[in-house]
This record gives sequence, structure tokens and C-alpha cells, in this order.
Amino acid sequence: MTLMQKFLGAVAATALSAGAALAEPALIFDLGGKFDKSFNEAAYAGAERWAKETGGKYFEIEMQSEAQREQALRRFAEAGANPIVTTGFGMSAPIEAVAPDYPDTKFVTIDGWVEAPNVLVVGFTEHEGSYLVGMLAAMASKTNTVGFIGGMDIPLIRKFACGYAQGALAVNPDAKVISNMTGTTPAAWNDPVKGSELTKAQISQGADVVYAAAGGTGVGVLQTAADEGILSIGVDSNQNHLHPGKVLTSMLKRVDVAVYNIMKAGPDVSTDYQLLDLAADGVGYAMDENNADLITPEMQEAVEAAKAKIISGEIKVHDYSSDDTCEALKF
Repeated sequence: MTLMQKFLGAVAATALSAGAALAEPALIFDLGGKFDKSFNEAAYAGAERWAKETGGKYFEIEMQSEAQREQALRRFAEAGANPIVTTGFGMSAPIEAVAPDYPDTKFVTIDGWVEAPNVLVVGFTEHEGSYLVGMLAAMASKTNTVGFIGGMDIPLIRKFACGYAQGALAVNPDAKVISNMTGTTPAAWNDPVKGSELTKAQISQGADVVYAAAGGTGVGVLQTAADEGILSIGVDSNQNHLHPGKVLTSMLKRVDVAVYNIMKAGPDVSTDYQLLDLAADGVGYAMDENNADLITPEMQEAVEAAKAKIISGEIKVHDYSSDDTCEALKF
């Protein structure tokens, strides 16, 4: 029996002995780990906020391999956990397989897509937030060259990249945008060494601002950017504090707010599709004491004006997930 099997067995036994009527929520972190300082950690922050405010408890587990996804879902469902919140597109197929067997359990996929009556799909307009940080990158760049480093090469991450490039080119049509993906398997979310190598390669091509949308891999991007004397842009969580004065900003994706609200609603959470966009503050950019000296009032004024125009519809940011082309990056 593996450690994962022992853990899930203990979870089921504990929950069942306590009574399934408790319907405690569960949170399944995607590959890359709970403390990836990015996407998963944002989900953790939302769950912890709910737990501290309510005194409630929740089950949690970190995936170690693709094979454990369906097993974890079934064990939590059998234990009476409700709702079961998952992070990452990789949970879509497992939820699709498991959800029909537990019609009274609410399943949540953040970044995935499942059509089922007991599944809530939560999405974000990452392209809109990425457009804004792309503008900041172009305005901060002294070389007219900015970079993007994604994690796993999937449509969602291309959505980040395309919005970022569009924002940069809106500010400087002559800017060069370099884009690289870390890999084509889930290991790409947790490879800071590869992130560092890609950052150095982009610096050698002139990039002096690099945006990382790569989960735990981004830690290597931000560290190398700071070491090499260029600026970086964080993602999902506010990562400005990791290297004060070296991180230009962070593209905020409010996974924490989504998880908090879902756990607060509990088993009664609606399964109507949720799209957290710029207007709902589902995405944005981070400003704090760590980057206050990097972004001038003029830069922020320009970004705020663009934000208002995106919300009003005057500026249309290309959504790669609905049209898998990207003129700004030629893919």
C-alpha cells in the first residue's frame, strides 16, 4: 500500500467515524504542490481564510501523480466531503468519470471544464489580466524586448501569453515578445531549474522583463531575473514580496476568492458557471510597497485607463481559449 493510499484510507475512516452529515469540504491541489507560491497556494490561502473565519475544517491532499486524481475524488466523495474543490485542468476527466456516481456531492473544477449537473466550473479571464501586465512590461523595458515563460504548453497558458503580448504591443508596437513553454507534461509546473535556464536564454536575446505563468517553475524564473538584474512579473498570487524591488508586478488570479466563496457556500454552492473577469476583480495586477518604486504614476494611469476600456468593451483582448490563434505571437 502506498503512502497516498494509506492517507486516503485514513481520511475516509476519520470522516465516516465523524459522520458524513458533517459534509466538510475537500481541496485537491494540482501537481506542483500546495506551496508553489502561485496557483495552488492561492487556493490554499482561500481555504485557510474560510477555516479561520468560520472555525471549520476541510480535507486536503496534494497530487503526486496523474493516477491519483480519480482515487482521491472517490475517497473524498465516499467520506462525505462536500463540496470537493479541485485545481487545474487535469482534474476535468477524473471529475467527469466520478461525478455521476455521487449525484448528491458537489464537485468544483477551477480551470477545468466538465458538463454535469453537480459540477461547478470556475474560470478566469487570464488574458485580460495578462494584457495589463504586458503593458507594464513594455513601459518598464529599456531594451524593447520582454519575455514570457509558461509552464505546460496548453491552451490555458497560451491564453496568458497571448494577452501579455497584446498588451505589450499596444504600448510599443515595435516591442519584441519572446515566448517559451517549459514542457509538455505536468512536470513543467514544478521545474525551477528549467525556468532559470529559459530566463537566461531570454536575457541573452535582450529581454529585460520576464513574465512567468508556470506554477512552481516560476520561482526559478523570478530568482534568476533578480540575480541577473532584470525585472520579473509574478502570477496568480502576489509574488512581489519574493524579491522586493525586482518583481515589477504580479498578475493576480483570485483563486483564493473563488475557493473561499465556494467553501462558504458549502454543499449548497450553485453549479452555475462562474467566470471571474476584470470587472469582478477576478484578475488584476498587484501594487504594494515592494514594487511602488518600479511603477510610475503615469504607468499606472495608462493601465487603469486600459482596464476601464477592457471592462467597457472598448478594448477587446484576444481569448486564445475561444480561438486558438494568436496574432501577437504568430501561433
